[in-house]
Amino acid sequence: MVMVTHITGLDALRAVSEGSAETPPAAALLGWKALDLQPGRVRVQYTARPDFCNPHGAIQGGFLAAMLDDAMGPALFTTLPAHQFAPTIEMKVNFVRAARPGAIIAEGVLVHKTSSIAFLEGKLTTTDGELIATATATARIFDPSTSANGHTR
Repeated sequence: MVMVTHITGLDALRAVSEGSAETPPAAALLGWKALDLQPGRVRVQYTARPDFCNPHGAIQGGFLAAMLDDAMGPALFTTLPAHQFAPTIEMKVNFVRAARPGAIIAEGVLVHKTSSIAFLEGKLTTTDGELIATATATARIFDPSTSANGHTR
């Protein structure tokens, strides 16, 4: 008898965290390191490199937005089968203070999910807990085996 196990997104993220699966390239660029992975909630640390800075020495906002997206998306992914895909279709970011090179903590939370859409929240803080930025996002959930790029085949 062959037992089929279904890998969840949480399983996949834990494998990345433990080093038994490859870190996605964008997450690797940002210095993604899992601190806490729970269903619907993730806490990760990024390493903001000096080459992420603008001319004033602050981390450029696009990198901060990418960090937020890369925390909120996994928060949703923890609740999905690993084969499903959920690209962000909308995101709003509020920048509160400048961020400097070094460790940045990100939290992503799943606020609400249906079978095809999810609403997410995220925040970035310094290691001392000072707020850097907040975000909200909407993601579209789909199964790549039954749709192409999120569209019905």
